[in-house]
Amino acid sequence: MEHWLAEHALEWFGTATGLIYLYLEIRQKPAMWVLGLVTSLVYVVVFFRARFYADMGLNVYYVVISIYGFLLWTARASYRKQSPAMSENGTGVPIPLVVRRVRAILAVKLLLVSAALFGLMGYVLDAFTDSPVPYYDALTTALSITATWMLARKYLDHWFVWFFVNFFSVYLYLWRGLYPTALLFFFYGAMTIVGYREWKKSYMSTHSS
Repeated sequence: MEHWLAEHALEWFGTATGLIYLYLEIRQKPAMWVLGLVTSLVYVVVFFRARFYADMGLNVYYVVISIYGFLLWTARASYRKQSPAMSENGTGVPIPLVVRRVRAILAVKLLLVSAALFGLMGYVLDAFTDSPVPYYDALTTALSITATWMLARKYLDHWFVWFFVNFFSVYLYLWRGLYPTALLFFFYGAMTIVGYREWKKSYMSTHSS
């Protein structure tokens, strides 16, 4: 037991930081991106060891987008504190970044991008790596890339994508014996419901007038 805990210590640490990240995401706190960066660095190592190469690459992407998301969220928050009445119309100052919905045209674009990423990564993983589940790995990775971009832009609909990705990932990680990670993604999946409700309240409050 002690040997198993020691072997999976890094994974447990990533699970802990990931849960804190999830709480901060639901609360729309910019600090979530800092925890996201730490968690992503941990899982680059975890997934490399498990030979989940697409998930490993995904976490490299998470590191980059964590920096992007932090800068975007903090910049918009700064503008809101300095001048809440100012907008992009004629001033050149960005409007505050608020929760919004994905429009039909953007939804189609995101679907096409996700499909293209899935096909490309699935082929690469199947042809050039020893990934045990190349297309399943590619599916969760492609959708996670899309969902994280939507999160950075504060689209409410990103929670629907995460709901599918998280519960599908639970199955994959249990199959590979990554039990702490499976537990983390189970909580992720369950909390997507809470996250959606909280973000929807925020959306309604900013679009009620």
